[in-house]
Amino acid sequence: MTVEEPRRPRRYELAEDGVERDLMKLVLTVVELLRQLMERQALRRFDEGDLTERQEESLGVGLMRLEQAMTRLREEFGLTPQDLELDLGPLNGILEPGF
Repeated sequence: MTVEEPRRPRRYELAEDGVERDLMKLVLTVVELLRQLMERQALRRFDEGDLTERQEESLGVGLMRLEQAMTRLREEFGLTPQDLELDLGPLNGILEPGF
């Protein structure tokens, strides 16, 4: 019969670049949630005829630039869209899969 040594809890060593990446992951997840909600609101207003042509163009360009900036930041921090699929509790299901 052998006596096992007590298990020590695994320690998580934080590397400076890992902290930045994890923070960026959280920030981009929240920004993506807001982007999708704004996009849905814009589509609803468009369908209701509630926007002028200039407003439609402005919203479209703004949302496109935001998406491009997010893509650039994901690439800079080595993140994929799947990395941003965090458990948001009751907000799960709001984000579209594979954004």
